[in-house]
Amino acid sequence: QLQPVESGGGLVQAGTSLKLSCVGDFFRGYIQGWFRQAPGKTREFIAAIDESGTATYYGAAAEGRFTISRDNAKNTVYLEVNKVEPEDTGVHYCADDLNRSGKVWFVNAGGAWGQGTQVTVSS
Repeated sequence: QLQPVESGGGLVQAGTSLKLSCVGDFFRGYIQGWFRQAPGKTREFIAAIDESGTATYYGAAAEGRFTISRDNAKNTVYLEVNKVEPEDTGVHYCADDLNRSGKVWFVNAGGAWGQGTQVTVSS
C-alpha cells in the first residue's frame, strides 16, 4: 500500500480559503479522510469520504467550514477550508482506510497515513 502524499499547505492569511490535496493508491472500497494536529494538541478528525464520493462525514472540528471531495480520475482527495482561522494552524494529515466506532474515527491497522502538510494561518 502506497503512502498518501499531501500538498497545498503553507502560510495563509486568516479569512482566505485553502485547498489541500492528497494523492494515493485509493479506490479499493475504503474510506479516506483528513485529520489535523495543532501544536501541542492531539490529532483530531476533520472529514472522511467514501470511494464513490457520495457519502461524506465531518467531525466537530470541521465547524461547517471544511468540505471534503474527490476526483477518482486523479486518484486525489481534497479538503477545502473556507475562511481559515489561526486555530486551523497545524499539520493536516491524509489517511487511507478509515473506520469508526460510534463518533470516533480512526485508521485501520492496515491503513496508511500521509506525512502531513503544514498549514500556518496568520492573523
